[in-house]
Amino acid sequence: MPYVDLATGARLEYVDTAPADSARPVVIAVHGLLGTARRHLGRVIDWLAADYRVLGPSMRGYGGSRPKPRDFPPDFYRRDADDLLAFMDALGITQAHLMGYSDGGEIALLAAGLAPQRFRSVVAWGAVGYFGPRLREVVTAPGYRERLAPTPTQMTLHGIPDRDAFAQGWIDAVLHLIDVQGGDVSLSTADRIAAPLLMMLGREDRLNPAEYAERYLERAGHGRLILFDCGHPIHDQQPEEFRQVVDYFLAHVEAGDARAQGY
Repeated sequence: MPYVDLATGARLEYVDTAPADSARPVVIAVHGLLGTARRHLGRVIDWLAADYRVLGPSMRGYGGSRPKPRDFPPDFYRRDADDLLAFMDALGITQAHLMGYSDGGEIALLAAGLAPQRFRSVVAWGAVGYFGPRLREVVTAPGYRERLAPTPTQMTLHGIPDRDAFAQGWIDAVLHLIDVQGGDVSLSTADRIAAPLLMMLGREDRLNPAEYAERYLERAGHGRLILFDCGHPIHDQQPEEFRQVVDYFLAHVEAGDARAQGY
């Protein structure tokens, strides 16, 4: 896979399904914690590639991307959003559809608020833009760090030297967001998102309550939340339903259909 060096100092490995076809609309797909573009979103990338040029960056510290090891300073979501915008600059992408899963969804929501003119649409699932008290209960529960910690295969893939330190680093950063920043991942920039906005959650997703997504959409002033009867990885657990929703949404945005403004 190709690499690109960014003005932020990161070097990202990425998927590009149509590098020679600049006429296709661009979709940027952002993976979640302990993933890469291909490992988390491979099936999504493959079906989108029939109609779009899909770019899937592996964020800094994951897969072949640098620097390593992946760490979690309190502003890591902002750092990743800045990397994403720099990734677009480096590849000469002025506008794109943006979608992200889990931590990638948080990055997508934040980037769309920081640079609203860069995005034609925003799709986030397993992400809510706001970390409230209910999330604090989940990440401080006994055994959560052990469940979050990377497997030996993930440690090798991402060059993680200490599995417990990796998991605790993410938890500490999330607790800082909750306790010091009032849970504001991207809530304060939600009203700057100009593009049609679609958020999706599984009803059994303990990390991301629907009420938090509703709070985000209220702040944004537009957008739509769709709930699925599954857990966190909707695209894996409800793949056909997920694809139908996303295909419909992107098609109407591309067509300039007024119905897309209902999102």
